Amino acid sequence: MESIRIIEILGTCAFSIAGAFAAMDKKLDTFGVFIIAFVTAMGGGTLRDVLIGELPVKWMLDLSSGFVVLLSTIAAMLFTRFLKNFHNILLLFDSIGIGFFTVVGIRTGIALEFHPVISIVLGTITACFGGVIRDISLNNIPLIFKKEIYATTCIFGGVIFFLLQNIDMPQMSIEIISLVSIVIFRLLAVKYDWQLPKIWKTEETTK
Repeated sequence: MESIRIIEILGTCAFSIAGAFAAMDKKLDTFGVFIIAFVTAMGGGTLRDVLIGELPVKWMLDLSSGFVVLLSTIAAMLFTRFLKNFHNILLLFDSIGIGFFTVVGIRTGIALEFHPVISIVLGTITACFGGVIRDISLNNIPLIFKKEIYATTCIFGGVIFFLLQNIDMPQMSIEIISLVSIVIFRLLAVKYDWQLPKIWKTEETTK
């Protein structure tokens, strides 16, 4: 199986599980859990395909992605009784998902001979916008719009991807190093509360 297909399947698994845990944390019913898992896993790729004019979008032509979402969500629901901290599980699988899907989006841009900047944008869209749809659906402020470093990790991984290409490394090694860098950067950013600098200061009023 081609490496990018393996990466796409693993990313779909990770995002499905992240979406399922986010839905269960909100006490949604079984159908709601499946819907949130599906939009989390497929939302970014759907937007990417629409932007590049690849219609119908991939998951409509290949049911295997839907089966991956189904099986991953069932697994998440079966193991939920053994897990106590949904937030940490969500963070882990969401970080893994953005790592895998950033690489998928970048490879899509490269296949279409886009400029590296546009390829990184496609990678960021693929990785982030499923989570945006998930958060909006759950009545949360999307992580991409909050103070947490989120989309920046995708850009960081994309830059690493193209830097490694310039030193003629094997493609699989480039993909693995890039996605692992994204996952580690995201987890460290949350652990140590890294934030982008603000361009304005909020004034506190005292009474």
